[in-house]
Amino acid sequence: QVQLVESGGGLVQDGGSLRLSCAASGSIFSINAMGWFRQAPGKEREFVAGRSRYGRSDFYADSVKGRFSILRIDAADQITVYLQMERLRPEDTAVYYCAASEIEGVGTVPLAYQYWGQGTQVTVSS
Repeated sequence: QVQLVESGGGLVQDGGSLRLSCAASGSIFSINAMGWFRQAPGKEREFVAGRSRYGRSDFYADSVKGRFSILRIDAADQITVYLQMERLRPEDTAVYYCAASEIEGVGTVPLAYQYWGQGTQVTVSS
């Protein structure tokens, strides 16, 4: 089993910045990709960013390219992933989830990820 714990959400003004953190522990040897998703009220959960093991490749949703960046640090007993969010917009408001996948490659759909964090709220005020 893999446990994911997120932190760093909050309220920020339009154009502001936030950094989300996620710590993965447990059976992390099986993990390949780490990703961030978000879900706004009444909408489907959507992919935001993902990075493969050892940071060999990363992917971003078109809506966040150039504004968000994902950083991953692999240690012996923990994987730490950050989502640095710049120039935030009201439409970025959502619950953000960290996710871990045992599948090869960086998936961009929720079904590709087997482990999920509890979510952290990000609210961008206009």
